[in-house]
Amino acid sequence: MSNLSEKYKILFIGDIVGRPGRKIVEHFLSTDNNRQKYDFVIANVENASHGFGLTKKNHDELISSGINAMTSGNHIWDKKDIYSFIDESECLIRPYNYHKSAQGKGYRIFNDKIIVINLLGRTFMPPIDCPFSAFENIVNELKEKNIFENKIIVVDFHAEASAEKQCFARFASELGAAAVLGTHTHVQTADEQIINNKCAYITDAGFAGSKNSIIGMKYDSSLKRLITSINERFDIEDASPYILNACEIDFSNNIATSIRRISFVYNTNEDGESED
Repeated sequence: MSNLSEKYKILFIGDIVGRPGRKIVEHFLSTDNNRQKYDFVIANVENASHGFGLTKKNHDELISSGINAMTSGNHIWDKKDIYSFIDESECLIRPYNYHKSAQGKGYRIFNDKIIVINLLGRTFMPPIDCPFSAFENIVNELKEKNIFENKIIVVDFHAEASAEKQCFARFASELGAAAVLGTHTHVQTADEQIINNKCAYITDAGFAGSKNSIIGMKYDSSLKRLITSINERFDIEDASPYILNACEIDFSNNIATSIRRISFVYNTNEDGESED
């Protein structure tokens, strides 16, 4: 879709993990002209570079794949490279509720129509400012600047606890959010819904990476860490097949009308791919 109108279709891709995640994103968006089906594509990229953080090279690679906006989370700072380009990037967003001195932006406005906001949850997560108050502050700031009305407000809520995600989504919908998409657990949930007849929601959009991994990582290193409780280096699982979890969301007059889960599987060792 080339022209933005009252009806929009947005694709939101769950956490991209390493090279397998980047590869299947590129493959999915180039298959059957999938990129042309969407007015806008958002992806969480905090694990895109070997599972932890984001490099400039991979940032540019993902833009070339067709991603318009990149959200992140608590791992966005894991690659030192991030400090050299986060302020210059026109599409990368870090969680807004870090301290105001943090580099980067916590929300961005795209096409003068779509506002993408990134927030971190607090339950079972590192200490961070309150995401509820942070979202209120953003809404008030946008209203003061007269740029809140007639916008599609999309929030990537990067959090661990399902209850916190559900509660935040209800809260955000009442303040004008049109979509609250959960990220962080890398496990796609089956609770997609429209809250208050206007806000698309899913507890977790899932991830993009190796299908037979432990949330993107190798089984052996994950098993050792869980058995011994000793920190173990996590290595990316690179084996095929790869899987892409995402959500396709339709909007009409800035209100979400439908949300559909996508689980796209691609086997690099075979000709062809499948979609569940």
